[in-house]
Amino acid sequence: MLLKVAGSISQEMQLDKLLRLIMDEVKQVLQCDRCTVFVLDRERDELWSRVAHGEAEIRFPAHLGIAGAVVKSGEVINIPDAYADRRFNPNIDKQTGYHTRNLLSAPMRNRPGEIIGVFQTLNKNDGPFTRDDEEILNAISVLAATQIENAQLYEEQKKTFDSLVETLASTIDARDPLTAGHSQRIALYAEEIARVLQLSAQEREVLRISALLHDYGKIAVREAVLTKSDRLTEEEYSHIRNHAAFTRSILEKIHFSRELKQVPLIAASHHERLDGSGYPAGLREDEIPGLSKILAVADVFDALTSKRHYRTRMDFAEVIQLLIDGSGSQFDAEVVEAFRRIRLDRLVRILEQEHAEQLDAGDLAFLSEFDSRDVIASAGADPPDAIGMRLRAIFQACYQHHYLQRSEPIQMPRKGE
Repeated sequence: MLLKVAGSISQEMQLDKLLRLIMDEVKQVLQCDRCTVFVLDRERDELWSRVAHGEAEIRFPAHLGIAGAVVKSGEVINIPDAYADRRFNPNIDKQTGYHTRNLLSAPMRNRPGEIIGVFQTLNKNDGPFTRDDEEILNAISVLAATQIENAQLYEEQKKTFDSLVETLASTIDARDPLTAGHSQRIALYAEEIARVLQLSAQEREVLRISALLHDYGKIAVREAVLTKSDRLTEEEYSHIRNHAAFTRSILEKIHFSRELKQVPLIAASHHERLDGSGYPAGLREDEIPGLSKILAVADVFDALTSKRHYRTRMDFAEVIQLLIDGSGSQFDAEVVEAFRRIRLDRLVRILEQEHAEQLDAGDLAFLSEFDSRDVIASAGADPPDAIGMRLRAIFQACYQHHYLQRSEPIQMPRKGE
């Protein structure tokens, strides 16, 4: 039984999933109704669990309740009749409607012997918890504590890495306030495309990191060229095109984990085109990394729908048509189609990230039923129907910032009415 538990939890490094896995294993082994793993937050002196059987996140001071008593005493607490024990707090039962009959709580200790959390199991199926149950829970707690500490360390390392990546991305945006948020939006558009294409979690993580860092080579571009409001000269255009090659050469100096080894190439290839007309390497078709093809579509869409020094936001239908026209020759047809299937509420939230709090919740709920294909179709309808008219009115209001001046919502039928 212990070998099975150890095998189940030893490979999981995501803390939420690990806690859920441990709880499921303990619940099955001890034949009880519920199990919660509380982790000790020493900085806040609290016990917390992001996941628990039957409950949402739980967080409370580390000295309260049965779990708090376990932290304080370091002893296993086995209560055969919860309501007959003065340490039991019945308020949680009152709030949730659950009835606790009996419970078993045990401390989790790390290798130095410090308590890092508490197991709490409720309502054994066939009577009170036994002495054997106490020994089994103690044995599992030793296995679980080590893996939880590993997962916490992994989570901290990931947070550090993510903050570094986001900081690097923000340094590019800081050079030109007009393009602020570009890298973040590319990551969000890419995530939406990946969602439609149903990419794996690992592919989506590589895509996210690549998207955030795709323009990092612009740090080597002269500011006068980067922020120029007039048409670029041939020499300036050639100079700014070099940013893709700079991106790869700079990122290749960073040590990426095995799973992220392709980030420099993927990030640097977002200007490559299927017909070989792109840069920096003039790659064609299958020579271009698949995730780079997603970045290419996201990058072009954001560039054309954002205000720049030399132009305003392009009409939405024109941008979509440009992607369609380039589908199969410049852009991957499957990626373009996936982009067109992004729900409009998600698209608007990214487009208007800086004004998200001003977007109308009712508008977003209505837009969630449509995608960009519906917007284009409604524009070509003759005669236009009421739903199409409302869709165009609401979407254009969001796209053209008219929501900033609107005081009344647009009242027209919803889809299906």
